[in-house]
Amino acid sequence: MPLRARDPQEPGRAASTLELFFDLVFVIAVSTAGVQLHHALSAGDVTAGVTDYLMVFFAIWWAWMNFTWFATAFDSDDWLYRVLTFVQMAGVLVLAAGIGSAFEDADFRLVVIAYVVMRLAMVAQWVRASFAEGMRRTALTYAAGIGLVQAAWLLALAVPDGLWPVVMGVLVLAELSVPLIAERGVSTPWHPHHITERYGCFTLIVLGESLLASANAVFAALGHVQDLRPLFALAALTLIVTAALWWIYFWPPHHTAIRSLRGSLVYGYGHFFLLAAAGAFSAGISAEIDVVLGVSALSPTLVSFAYTIPIAIFVLGIWALALRRHGDAWVNTAVPIGALLVLVDPLIPMPFAITAVVMIAVVVLLVRHHPLPVDEPSDAADDGGASAQTAEG
Repeated sequence: MPLRARDPQEPGRAASTLELFFDLVFVIAVSTAGVQLHHALSAGDVTAGVTDYLMVFFAIWWAWMNFTWFATAFDSDDWLYRVLTFVQMAGVLVLAAGIGSAFEDADFRLVVIAYVVMRLAMVAQWVRASFAEGMRRTALTYAAGIGLVQAAWLLALAVPDGLWPVVMGVLVLAELSVPLIAERGVSTPWHPHHITERYGCFTLIVLGESLLASANAVFAALGHVQDLRPLFALAALTLIVTAALWWIYFWPPHHTAIRSLRGSLVYGYGHFFLLAAAGAFSAGISAEIDVVLGVSALSPTLVSFAYTIPIAIFVLGIWALALRRHGDAWVNTAVPIGALLVLVDPLIPMPFAITAVVMIAVVVLLVRHHPLPVDEPSDAADDGGASAQTAEG
């Protein structure tokens, strides 16, 4: 049964219950990756832990993003669409099961196989989409490009362990290039409000998972220390920072950031750093708790960077992607400075307090400075490729 392209100007377009259900399985994968990063940091394996985390998180994020990009254009919600979506969800669960081996033994076989299963389900979806009016070339280019890269992933399992990071880097670039090639000429009809809502939903999930993981780590440590003040400080910091990150992220209207194909790709690709940072934040807090318990191989200063770096990356990232175009001179000066102050907080006495104060100050500034309006583009200039699609059809 062929799929039909959705209207990129459809009013009231919102995330479907299937999309929200799809997001939930990614919580498991993100949580597992964060736990493994925490263990690597506390064991002193910083470089290997961060590298493995970024590799695993790419597989998680790219599978999610590709489904989201497809769903904003071709969500038919028929039985086959649902079944193929469930196949991808199963792949996420299998991928989560392989994360432990990836971190502990550098064995990425299960992660790669699960990832390929998810991506091949997307190949089937794109083949179905090729029957939509005017979308044949674009959809088949997606299907062929994704299929070729998945074959390369399977072949890469045979390379020596020492070459794996290099090969993966090449294959990541290949994955990222598929949309750049496929979207030339006739672009898929993305819906600006819908797709930015989807990114917001996933950001909420990752922030919520970070808050839950950090809270669980604090609760687990309560019975193992005499002085509870550092734990209470960490608990307060986690709540304040998570709330501040939510506030900063949702301060500007996001749909104006994707006026063109280039803008939508920059916005989507840029979210890798935001989401990975949000997922790593809980690992940094958990590693800091290990310092309080005296079971960390890292110095207190170095461990503090494990949560200040993710905070700074998240704030700078959302400022660059969506906030700066809506901020006045005060906002566009104070927000980046605030992120840099958080970044160097471990070098200042009482980093917990400084981080919390800086994040509160940034939020107060945003409350006092409402987002500046940005002129909406005309339908012809920002129709998600619909004009080109109609002409081609």
